Amino acid sequence: MSEYVLSTPLCETDMRRLKIGDVVYLTGDIYTARDMAHLKIKSLLKEGKPLPHDLAGAAVFHAGPVAMKQDDETWKLNVIGPTTSIRMEPYAEMVGRLGVRAVIGKGGMAEDTLNACRKYGYVYLQAAPGCAAKLARGIEKIDSVTWLEMGMPEAMWGLKANRFGPLVVGMDTHGNSIYKNLYSSALEKVNAWYPAC
Repeated sequence: MSEYVLSTPLCETDMRRLKIGDVVYLTGDIYTARDMAHLKIKSLLKEGKPLPHDLAGAAVFHAGPVAMKQDDETWKLNVIGPTTSIRMEPYAEMVGRLGVRAVIGKGGMAEDTLNACRKYGYVYLQAAPGCAAKLARGIEKIDSVTWLEMGMPEAMWGLKANRFGPLVVGMDTHGNSIYKNLYSSALEKVNAWYPAC
C-alpha cells in the first residue's frame, strides 16, 4: 500500500499507477454530484448543451454538503460526507467519457464502473463514512454552486480542496475491487462454516 497526494486536474497516468488499498489525498477542484446532478448532466449531453463545468481530469464526489450562506455569493461549508455510490452505477460510461479521473463515495460500485475504470482510466475512492466533519477540514472553500433549485444535497458544488482525505482506492484501473474481494472472501468463509448438507 502506497500513499499519494494528487492535484487536480488528475491525469490518467497517475490513475493507472494506483492500486486498491492505496491511500490518496486530493488538492484542487472537487465537484459534488449525486443522483439528480448525474441525471441533469445526462440530459444536457443528450440535448447537446454545455455542462456548467469541464469535468476532464476532475474528481467527482458523491456527496451532499451542509453549507450556510454567508452573503449573496459566499457559502461556508459545515460538513460533507459521502453518500452511497451504487445509485450512480448507471452513469459509469458517461463519467468515463467525460474524462473524470476519480469518483469518491462510499460502499463501492458494480461491474459497469469496474469496466469503465479500466477502459477510461479512472478510479473509485472510498471516503470514510461517518467522518463528515473531518472530511470538511480538507475543503478550503466553496467556489461555486450549480442547480441549487434541486436542493442543497442534489446541487453540484465546486469545492477547493487542500489535502482532502484520506481516501482509499476501492476500485482501480486494473479490474480490482476491494468490495468484490471482500464479498468473495466472506462467501468462502460462509461456505466453509456452513457446508452444504
